[in-house]
Amino acid sequence: MTDATADAEEAPPKRGKMPLVIGLVLGLAGAGAGYFLMAGGSEKETAKVEKTSDDIAFVPIQSMTIPIGTAENARYLRFSAQLEVSPSYADEVEKKMPRVVDVLNTYLRSVTLAELEDPSALLTLRAQMRRRIDLVVGGELVRDLLVMEFVVS
Repeated sequence: MTDATADAEEAPPKRGKMPLVIGLVLGLAGAGAGYFLMAGGSEKETAKVEKTSDDIAFVPIQSMTIPIGTAENARYLRFSAQLEVSPSYADEVEKKMPRVVDVLNTYLRSVTLAELEDPSALLTLRAQMRRRIDLVVGGELVRDLLVMEFVVS
């Protein structure tokens, strides 16, 4: 009698496969829902990009060559960019371009060669230039600063 009791106690109770099936069904349903949400969102975003792509104007900033460093080891930064604006604001931004060039020229002259050698320098400089442009032109007029040329020689 002790052997029969020991065998009954050692055998674990048999579990059904129902939790596994429920988990599988819920996982597939979640994956399908995620796919459809992402696919629907990308179509809406594509439509948004197509809608706004006709509503863009670019105002060029004249090319600048700026000396960096001392006279003994003079290096030069060649910089050119464009401002992305709404077509209705293009003329207003164009009128303020001398101030934009002045602000950028003043800022870029204060940048050191060590700052330019940093791999993330362009991101930092671009953010600083954009901030200064927004102060001069107005934050609501300029959408973005597009750097076309940034060469240190």
